[in-house]
Amino acid sequence: MRDPAAFHREAVEHLRSQVPGRAIVATSGGIDSTAAAVLSQEALGDRCRAIFVDTGLLRLHEVERMQTLFAASHLRVDVASAGDRFLSALAGVSDPEEKRRRVGETFIRVFEAEASRFGADTLIQGTIAPDWIESGGSLRDTIKTHHNVGGLPKDLKLRIVEPLRDLYKDEVRTLSIHLGIPAPERQPFPGPGLAVRINGPVTAESLAAVRAANAVVEEEVEKHIADGSLPRPWQYFAVLLPVPTVGVQGDNRVHGKAVSVRIVESSDAMTATAMDVPMALLRTIAERITRELAGQVTRVLYDITDKPPATIEWE
Repeated sequence: MRDPAAFHREAVEHLRSQVPGRAIVATSGGIDSTAAAVLSQEALGDRCRAIFVDTGLLRLHEVERMQTLFAASHLRVDVASAGDRFLSALAGVSDPEEKRRRVGETFIRVFEAEASRFGADTLIQGTIAPDWIESGGSLRDTIKTHHNVGGLPKDLKLRIVEPLRDLYKDEVRTLSIHLGIPAPERQPFPGPGLAVRINGPVTAESLAAVRAANAVVEEEVEKHIADGSLPRPWQYFAVLLPVPTVGVQGDNRVHGKAVSVRIVESSDAMTATAMDVPMALLRTIAERITRELAGQVTRVLYDITDKPPATIEWE
């Protein structure tokens, strides 16, 4: 990107001119929304309130990790617990676009309630260029609706401000280093969370299973990053598939689900390449997932598809 210090100054000035009153900032803990929150807090001071929504669709220990990150970034962030609300909104929904739409609308309803309590009329989001491009902003077709763009309801009561709208992910990472945000290299996590890592309806049981499988993938990949046997991937995660598959438990034939492991490298999320990772890593991941989710998962696959033709996330 061009000089991050220059962008920093211009973004702060722009936020002050765009937000004469009070605002809330949608803060997920990802580098996009964290950078937007840091800029907003500097620009607006006490007229700004950052909100982290615990959707119940988060990774293992995500809330605790995010609170640590916010403290290290000197951000004042309130946590809004809404897990039951999101699970209810997603009940019985299998279509990926409908999942994203419902997650986006539920986020907005939570933010509207928080804004009303704070007396704010503006919502600041960490939307970046790939979000609105893939949501159909500059393409003939929508690749997939990002919850913070195409998932916004038509009767939205808040004005949207997006200070990072023209940046790509690599540029946000450069900006994050300039802003002193810890660990800007951490992997992206989709706004709809684990809901789009479950192919099929989202239930409390499927959420628990994909959360456990995802934690295994992250833990094992990070061990290999730490010992230098694997370069840091762009993203690494698990997807729960609705495919019944035969397995063996003891001397018994059992049916369980399949999990697909996704490990990709990229620079800006617009394209991505499936990584050639050590077979020993994949075997360890498969052994742990099938052992720790015995009776639920009987098969683990590795997704070797690049983007394009696939997207990084399965949904």
